[in-house]
Amino acid sequence: SLQDQFDNLEKHTQWGIDVLEKYIKFVKERTEIELSYAKQLRNLSKKYQPKKNSKEEEEYRYTSTRAFLATLNEMNDYAGQHEVISENMTSLITGELTRYVQELKQERKSHFHDGRKAQQHIETCWKQLEASKRRFERDCKEADRAQQYFEKMDADINVTKADVEKARQQAQLRHQMAEDSKAEYSSTLQKFNSEQHEHYYTHIPNIFQKIQEMEERRIVRIGESMKTFAEVDRQVIPIIGKCLDEITKAAESVDHKNDSQMVIEAFKSGFEPPGDIDFEDFTQPMKRTVSESSLSNSRGDGKSEPKFGSKSKGKLWPFIKKNKLMSLLTSPHQPPPPPPASASPSAVPNGPQSPKQQKEPLSHRFNEFMTSKPKIHCFRSLKRGGAGPEDFSNLPPEQRRKKLQQKVDELNRDIQKEMDQRDALTKMKDVYIKNPQMGDAASVDHRLAELGQNIEKLRLEVQKFEGWLAEVEGRLPARTEQPRRQSGVYEAQNPSGVNSCAQDRESPDGSYTEEQSQETEMKVPATDFDDEFDDEEPLPTIGTCKALYTFEGQNEGTISVAEGEMLYVIEEDKGDGWTRIRRNEDEEGYVPTSYVEVYLDKNAK
Repeated sequence: SLQDQFDNLEKHTQWGIDVLEKYIKFVKERTEIELSYAKQLRNLSKKYQPKKNSKEEEEYRYTSTRAFLATLNEMNDYAGQHEVISENMTSLITGELTRYVQELKQERKSHFHDGRKAQQHIETCWKQLEASKRRFERDCKEADRAQQYFEKMDADINVTKADVEKARQQAQLRHQMAEDSKAEYSSTLQKFNSEQHEHYYTHIPNIFQKIQEMEERRIVRIGESMKTFAEVDRQVIPIIGKCLDEITKAAESVDHKNDSQMVIEAFKSGFEPPGDIDFEDFTQPMKRTVSESSLSNSRGDGKSEPKFGSKSKGKLWPFIKKNKLMSLLTSPHQPPPPPPASASPSAVPNGPQSPKQQKEPLSHRFNEFMTSKPKIHCFRSLKRGGAGPEDFSNLPPEQRRKKLQQKVDELNRDIQKEMDQRDALTKMKDVYIKNPQMGDAASVDHRLAELGQNIEKLRLEVQKFEGWLAEVEGRLPARTEQPRRQSGVYEAQNPSGVNSCAQDRESPDGSYTEEQSQETEMKVPATDFDDEFDDEEPLPTIGTCKALYTFEGQNEGTISVAEGEMLYVIEEDKGDGWTRIRRNEDEEGYVPTSYVEVYLDKNAK
């Protein structure tokens, strides 16, 4: 029936809307995936970006790491294209289809409302026809019965003429009513047939046509949306291709030769390879001693005494000392801190723990050199945490030159910043002088004075570092001043002997050498070495201290103390964790700073 067809169409069109809504949901989830993917890509790129002002930034000077950084940046742009996909799909598909679904639902509702209305109208017409038909049938029957009654009355001789006339009139009335019902039924029937023809051949086909057009538009729209779905992806392919091309270009820019050369430049030390080691003949029945003659024989017969910092010294220095330095810097400090096993102030010449050098075979002396602990005064300027001395004298020559140059450039930049501020304040002051209503010119004088002092301090720092840089580059003679850690008395005591740690490590041309004190000990008899300091004045006291813990003082250059003992301080801690103290005129040495409570004399210099 027609009603069944309407029901089928209603179900089908509802299914079409459900399909459309399902596709909208699919595209919406796709956009969420694109956004999530873009966010994850951006987070990934951010995660592996070098952190500012960190060591990672230095690593990105190599072509391979720069290519990786370019890849990260391109991945960021790549993520941006996926965000574009999400935005375009949301605006061109999801948003448009959502509005279209609302319109489609309204249109569908309207069409089926018209169909139900037409169906109700034809049903009403059919009911009217049925009512007219029943009335006509009833009136015909009534007229027939009235006619039969009249004929019966007319044939009966016992009935009066008046009764017969009355029956005749009633039969005529019923017959007229039947004729009227017949005419009405005929008219109603014609009207119904017309309405039914209009219903089945005009109204219902028009409604079905509209529903068909609506459904076809829905199918076309979902097809166009699928095409847009692909086009949105296709539009970003060229840009994504450019991102990939840039990644390929960055990868092709990787230069292994350049990177390896940068590594060479970064870690180039300036050392020369060690010389050949001479053969020692143990078949001769003689006792080899640490004397000038045996040293000369081991270094080369007939050669004069090597100068300080000369290249003929043992070249094993850089390969040994650096490892010792690293072991010192990485040694743990336990609270209360015991003295580090590698940090013994053995180079203090007048300490009670400095034994006189005994004559022994050169091979034994060499072994001792290979295994001896670094002398603590060579690291006096090292701070806790492993920072090097201010002049970078703990570095190889080439590395030291680079560090000094970087420091000079950094200080020059700071000077330029301060000068720019000073120029700006000077202009502001001139404006205030010309226009007093704008501000007080005297208010900037204090800041100008501070900037002048800062600039002067920075210039002095630049001069200091430029001097060290010139020394490394060979433009100036080697420094003769002692390290800041040593006292002035010790400088006066030892003008020609051990020249302290800074010169232990470097020669006039900035290269690493063996420890000067070691060669001096091997060349000079021990008695002469100690006698240099026998008649010297002791270091002045700068305060007192109380021992908080018992310290055994087993390492060379240290002194043992008992808990609660009061002693004199002759040199305070310079940042390496050691304090130099004295018990009496003959007993002095180093103890861990954390083992004593120091009371410095404010008037002591």
